[in-house]
Parts: sequence; structure tokens; C-alpha cells
Amino acid sequence: MNEPLAFDAALATIRDCCRLLPAEAVALVDAAGRVLAAPVEAPRPLPPFDNAGMDGFALRWTPDLAAGSELAVIAEQAAGDGIAGQAADACSIMTGARLPDGLDTVVPVEDCRVLSRDAEGRPTRIALVALPAAGQYVRRAGSDVAPGQHVLAAGVRLDEEALMVLRGIGLRNVLVRRRPRLALACTGRELVDADGAELAPGQIANTNGPYLERLLAEAGADVVERVTVTDSPEALAPVLARWLADGIELVVTTGAVSKGRYDFVPDVLASLGADVRFHSLRMRPGRPLLFATAGRGSLLFGLPGNPISSAIGARFFIDAAVRGMTGRPAETPVQLPLAADVRKKPGIRLVQKAALALSADGRLSVRLLAGQESFRTAPLLEARAWAMLPEDDTHLQAGCLVAVHPLRPGATSCLDASPA
Repeated sequence: MNEPLAFDAALATIRDCCRLLPAEAVALVDAAGRVLAAPVEAPRPLPPFDNAGMDGFALRWTPDLAAGSELAVIAEQAAGDGIAGQAADACSIMTGARLPDGLDTVVPVEDCRVLSRDAEGRPTRIALVALPAAGQYVRRAGSDVAPGQHVLAAGVRLDEEALMVLRGIGLRNVLVRRRPRLALACTGRELVDADGAELAPGQIANTNGPYLERLLAEAGADVVERVTVTDSPEALAPVLARWLADGIELVVTTGAVSKGRYDFVPDVLASLGADVRFHSLRMRPGRPLLFATAGRGSLLFGLPGNPISSAIGARFFIDAAVRGMTGRPAETPVQLPLAADVRKKPGIRLVQKAALALSADGRLSVRLLAGQESFRTAPLLEARAWAMLPEDDTHLQAGCLVAVHPLRPGATSCLDASPA
């Protein structure tokens, strides 16, 4: 525990301590961002019926059709009309309308010549300008998703695209993992929570609290409480004790976790019977990150107070815990080439604020930003990703592939985000 732990070993330690949370059924309207607890198979086809892909005329294709063939238009079918059937002649049809039973081909309006209309202007007889192909411009039932088709696997996080498909196949509810409850305590008498408040000498705005609350909610946690406490064990201990007694799955603190005189979090955790699994990482920023277990299976994270150290700790280590508790797989980074040479100390994983660069010939690379110190937040305005520089390397040349992660856990890839 006293020796600094490697980045990947720390992630493995956290995953080993995670227990899978129970499943619960939720309405599809409330399922955005939730993680499937069971695979989904389509209960019905999508589209649910054969329908027209163009405005035009539906007909039954026969070998004797030819350019110039004339057909009577004996019906009209609009989107939303129910079952209709006819075995001969043509039916005026609108895009998306159900194809009448017995008809199998749609001829667009521009490929027909209207020969006559009724008193209300509806076509009653048409001539084909060109010979149609059998089955053209028909969207077949199940051509998007077939009934019984495997649609999504357990462990998939539901985004709006997934929800679009699930609505289309007729689901009302889905079985998902319960979200882990998370409570966050920011320590520091210097912290001011009110946005825009006047600061007394020595005070700073509490930027960590709101940022982490939002980031961890995006990761999939249910943030049930956020508090700010002064620099004293007496202020923090009862708060953490209450959360442990309540069985909160993820308990997070910021600040007071390093080796200084006022870094009391480790002592508070010891007084609560916590089992500290690691308290130092071979990583910059964020070396003094602490991870412990306590209570009824609670996972405790002591994040450093510097905002970038805190952000990195939450982004990678608490996100790993949320994934483990909800059944999501471990995150897989994108491998991208460095835009420029980099030098670093050996034995340390550097996590760097980065932007994506696109060359004139369309090649994507990752560009490390200026201002990598752990107190500097302004570079995040330009950053779109975190670049990982391996522990053992000291000189990485331009073009060398490095692991690149999205800046925030809500994105599936760093390629999802682009500069504003």
C-alpha cells in the first residue's frame, strides 16, 4: 500500500472491489444513460409493415408491364391509414404509407403521367413513363430490424440512438442496472460555494464540487448529496460515517489527502474502519489519490484538491467503479499519433490535456496543450481529450501512437467531440 501503484494496477484493484448492482425495470422515457442488465431482442419488426419509400403509385408488378402501360387508380393510401388490399390496378400512395396487401412495387410520381383526375383533383388513371423494377421503392417489414433479432447486449449504455431503435421495435420498459449512489464531500475552509461571491483573502471558488457532480452523473452515478466541510476531522468524520451507514456505494472526498499537516482524510478513514487499498499512484497529475473500502461494500475515493488532479481521478478511477457496478466493460481508448515530440520522466504515467489536430491530408493526431500543471483549468476550454503517456517511456517522437480518451465519460470516443 505504501509503494506507488501503477495506473493499470490501480484500475484493476478498483474493478476487483466492485459488485454488480441489481437490475430494475424502467420506462424507456427514463432510460437515457442507463446500462442494460439483459440483452434486448426485437419483439416486432421495424418497419412493422411494408411501406412506400416514395410518393407515387403502388401496383402489382407483372412481366407484361412496360413503358406506356396504363392503369386505373382505384384507391389512395396515406401514412397512418390502416390495412387495405387490392390485387390489380394502382393505388395512389404517400411516403411511409402501408402498402396495400396484394401490391408490391411503388412507381414515383415523376415516373408516371396522369391521364385523368376526379372532381377533387385525385388521379384516376395513369400511364407509366418507364418500366419499373419489381419491388422498387418499397421498405420491407423487418428490413431494418427483424422480429427476434438480437439488438443490444447486456452492459450497453443507452444513448439516444439506442433509444430510437428500442422505441421503433415497440419496447415500453427495459431492464437496467441500478445506478450506484454517490456522495461527494469537498474539504477546505478556503472554498466558497456561491457562484460569483466576493472572495475574502485566501478564499477560492469551489470549482471541484459542481464539476465533479456533473461529470460523475454523466458517468452514470446517482449523485445523492454534495457538501463542503472545513479542514477538520470533526467536520468530515460524521458525514462519512452517515454515508457509510446508509450504504452509499461511492463515497468521494476532495482535498486533504496528501502528506501535509492538514491532510486528515486518511486518519478519518482509519477511524471509520476503512481498508485502504492504495494511497499513491505512479501518475501525474493526481499522485496522492486514495482508494479504500468500508462499511457495507462502499468504495471510498480520496481525490487531491487541485482541480485537474481531481478531474483525472474522477474521470478514470471513479468512472471505472461505476462501470464495474453497472456491468459496463472497461474503457477502450483510441490510439492516435502524437503531433510533436514529447519528453518525460520515466516511471510515471502522464495524463495530459490534449486537442485533436487534423492535417491537410486528413490525418488525425493528438496535440498536447500548454499549461499541464494541475491547477490550470483554462486549457480545458481547448481540450477535447486526455492523452496517456506510458510510464516507461522518456522520449516519445512525433507519430508515436498513444492512448487517447474522451475528456468526459459521457462520450463513447474522443472522436465524438470537436472544438466549438
